[in-house]
Amino acid sequence: MDTIWPETLPKSAGPKYRAVSDTIRRAVESGQLEVGARLPPVRELAYRLGITPGTVARAYSVLTDEGVLQAEVGRGTYVAAPEAEEGFPLVADVIPHGSEGGDGYHVNLFAPHLPEIGQARLIRKLLMEVAQDPPSGLMHYPSVVAERPLRAAAAQWLQGVLIGAVREQDVVLANGGQNAVVLILQAVLKGRRPTVLVEELAYPGFRRAAELLRADVVPVAMDEHGLIPEALEAAARGHDAQILCTSPEAHNPTLLATQEPRRRALVEAARRADLQILEDNCYVSGAHVAPSYRVLAPERTWYVSSISKSVSPSLRLGFGLAPPGQTGRLRRVAEQSFFGLATPISDLAAKLLAHPDLAALEHTMLQRVGEYVQIAVNTLGVYDLAWRADLPFLWLTLPEGWRAGAFCQAAEARGVRVRSSEDFTVRSGRAPHAVRMAVNAGVSLATFESAMTRLRDLLDNPPEQISV
Repeated sequence: MDTIWPETLPKSAGPKYRAVSDTIRRAVESGQLEVGARLPPVRELAYRLGITPGTVARAYSVLTDEGVLQAEVGRGTYVAAPEAEEGFPLVADVIPHGSEGGDGYHVNLFAPHLPEIGQARLIRKLLMEVAQDPPSGLMHYPSVVAERPLRAAAAQWLQGVLIGAVREQDVVLANGGQNAVVLILQAVLKGRRPTVLVEELAYPGFRRAAELLRADVVPVAMDEHGLIPEALEAAARGHDAQILCTSPEAHNPTLLATQEPRRRALVEAARRADLQILEDNCYVSGAHVAPSYRVLAPERTWYVSSISKSVSPSLRLGFGLAPPGQTGRLRRVAEQSFFGLATPISDLAAKLLAHPDLAALEHTMLQRVGEYVQIAVNTLGVYDLAWRADLPFLWLTLPEGWRAGAFCQAAEARGVRVRSSEDFTVRSGRAPHAVRMAVNAGVSLATFESAMTRLRDLLDNPPEQISV
């Protein structure tokens, strides 16, 4: 690297990170930097060039996305080997995720953004295979037969969690997890004004799906263990509710995982009230902390999962599992709603879910998310912060004196966007003074750390109008 920058960063009319990335790219193309050459750590190169670590980190990130560099957890950043496929594009993703990175830029922590650790390149490769020889052809409507390879791959992908046996014929395909939620509610809800139960703090998509179908939404009280069984049964009977929408494995937004004894008590309450259960498990693709409701109450549980939080949200691929005897009903709702997934997408997804490299990519992705979570915990851990190393969001209960809305506004004024607890309550509900922060791995670790530092500074030094 000393031969590339003998003294200072080459002058450029554009942003400094561009000068860094362009210089490294030229060195790779000219052979000055050979395949496998290790680049200096971010802080070391930043010190040498007299620029910020965030600038160097962004340059490395751009080159990693292009395939010029390769980052390996615990080993550093290296010059990557070129792709072997003729004409294979190296650019991974030219569209930023609402966060430009670098000092002073807006950092969006409103929704999770996965790190790109090789899945984009794999998807591009498989896209080329599908384009050259589409298994389902390009002149046919979607069909049950054409989607069979994807359903079989999805069934295998779902085997790693405690949800019981999953067969190819059990899987109903959807355009993402949210679409699967809507399809299930369409299959279950009856009457002119049905009622849907949700946790008192709940994923907003439950409420939006229910309102789309003109259903009333009623919150159910929770404690530190999850939903309260007595409150669930009372709400179900008092409102003649038909279904409970819940996320017991990774509650959004509090990260709570409901343990098995409480789950069994909730199942008995649901049976007494003749209540269906929609179990959303889009965040956890690994081992469960307890058997799912699909195992504990198979006769009334509708299960939802997707690849958006573990592989990529761009394909909009979700899965729905119905109780025994109800799969045909759910599949008919899907077919009557959108007829079927686009055949190129189903062909691509079948190859992706069955690919031998996918498990390793998901494991590495989880490790990378854990690095961002660790930075957040190290920076904000002195406050009431709920976190899990395997989940891409955190829940911060604000110190006395702060209100969620005021904190969100103050954070955005400092270039960081977080999500108020009010987004997770029904309109008539009472929101705690808390915020949810998602992991945005679309920005560098240095940029993410800068955002956490700004939030810590805000908590440590509240505005004068806030009395703490």
